[in-house]
Amino acid sequence: MLVDSHCHLDFPDFQEDFDAVLSRAEEAGIKTMMTICTHVTKFDQVHDIAKAHDHIYCTVGIHPHNADSEPEVSVDDLVGWASNPKVIGLGETGLDYFYEHSPREIQQRQFRTHIEAARALDLPVIIHTRDAEEDTLAMIEEEMAKAPFKGLIHCFSASKEFAARMVDLGLYISISGIVTFKKADDLREAIKDVPLDRLLVETDAPYLAPIPKRGKRNEPAYTAFTAAKVAEVKGVDVETLAKATTDNFFTLFSKAKQV
Repeated sequence: MLVDSHCHLDFPDFQEDFDAVLSRAEEAGIKTMMTICTHVTKFDQVHDIAKAHDHIYCTVGIHPHNADSEPEVSVDDLVGWASNPKVIGLGETGLDYFYEHSPREIQQRQFRTHIEAARALDLPVIIHTRDAEEDTLAMIEEEMAKAPFKGLIHCFSASKEFAARMVDLGLYISISGIVTFKKADDLREAIKDVPLDRLLVETDAPYLAPIPKRGKRNEPAYTAFTAAKVAEVKGVDVETLAKATTDNFFTLFSKAKQV
């Protein structure tokens, strides 16, 4: 059994063959999926997918790309949405200085709001960081100093030192199909030292399809390719990796029920 801990099943890429996508995931041993909210204005359609399927959960949040274009939400807003039974995390949120589709100060402000809501509900926050390692670390350290919160770095692609610091702070590390890419040696090196009990796997579908599906639309079934590569990097068999990452998901996202 594997869990795709981060996918976007509400995206238009899946409209034409949604049921087939879920069937292929089942055949590949993907028993649980978490579909991630990137716009609060589209939360209802994300939530509807989760409500319709026992093995799919969801989050509520605003991607840093959309921090400027979406309504600025309060802690109370997020707490209200996240009180629904199928909502098991906050985000994705965080900082993206690569594209900077939204001003940094708005990204930072909304990141803190998501963390505060996650802390209030004792739910994990799903953190996106790209080209913003220094500010992401500083903000997480500042917020942890106020009061602890649970969370993970999704689609991890940062440095070995950053990974170690996140683990020290109690966060989890989620690995996407990037780990299979030919030029991802630094990423593979970074996760060698991440404890097995802090790792999750994901697709970020429809993006970042792993080898041997690179260049195609990604989908939850392809979690299996990422898991196989992570197992190889960690020097364990796939069954051990699958059990560990599944256990980690249900430990971190304790509101989810294993089916």
